[in-house]
Amino acid sequence: MLNREWHEAIEGFLAYDRAGGKRGTTNSARRQHLQHLARRVTVGPWAVTTDTLMDYLAAQEWALETRRGRRTTFVRFYEWGKYRGFVSVNPAAEIPKIRMENGRARPAPDLAYHEALMKASPREKLILRLAAEVGMRRSEVAQVHSRDLMTDLVGHSLIVHGKGGKTRIVPLPASLGRTLAGLEPGFIFPGRDAGHLSPRYVGKLIRDLLPGNWTMHTLRHRFGTRAYALTSDLLLVQEMLGHASPTTTRRYVEYDRARMRAAVEELAS
Repeated sequence: MLNREWHEAIEGFLAYDRAGGKRGTTNSARRQHLQHLARRVTVGPWAVTTDTLMDYLAAQEWALETRRGRRTTFVRFYEWGKYRGFVSVNPAAEIPKIRMENGRARPAPDLAYHEALMKASPREKLILRLAAEVGMRRSEVAQVHSRDLMTDLVGHSLIVHGKGGKTRIVPLPASLGRTLAGLEPGFIFPGRDAGHLSPRYVGKLIRDLLPGNWTMHTLRHRFGTRAYALTSDLLLVQEMLGHASPTTTRRYVEYDRARMRAAVEELAS
């Protein structure tokens, strides 16, 4: 029921978020969250109850991280509604908090990555490389701009615009840096989402290239696993991936089973 009332409520909330410094990628994700909800309920935004939200969430087959993101959006949206006087209570406040599990890393294997590279167009190869060789999220890849490319004495680096408006600087492999430097000024992947491709479309492009159930995010796991294997420095990998906590980074690293076995044998001898 994405009617005018919903549209005005969503855009009003997003304007409030932007005034508070939220970046375009966060705005875009929250718009999608709220529009998805609006299309699946039969009432306007200010008639939604806790039961409405619970029924909606129970009907979705989502991963825990996805659920946590939706809950955050709904809580913030209805807090804004309270601030504006549209509702007297926040119906999302009673949604159970999502406890994240310490899931196992799922790095895409080399065979899957190289198979995707062989099928990819030049644009898709760049997306694949930014995910697998630099560890970037699909939202970060989508908004890469020529002005984010930096040159220093040893090569190229990239300013990455991460979650929550946080930026980080990551070094680029020499060949990837030269490729990006040779492109036309502007967004590297132009599109209709504020001038660039949408993160969702970027993810779809790569999902269609990778075999089996591998996704763009598993290329990020691949990067984290390989970076840790080379450095044995979890904090360094955390910085490169743009995580707020090393606990999150740990979920991206698959430890080398051969090295574990060798350590056990060495300790036993």
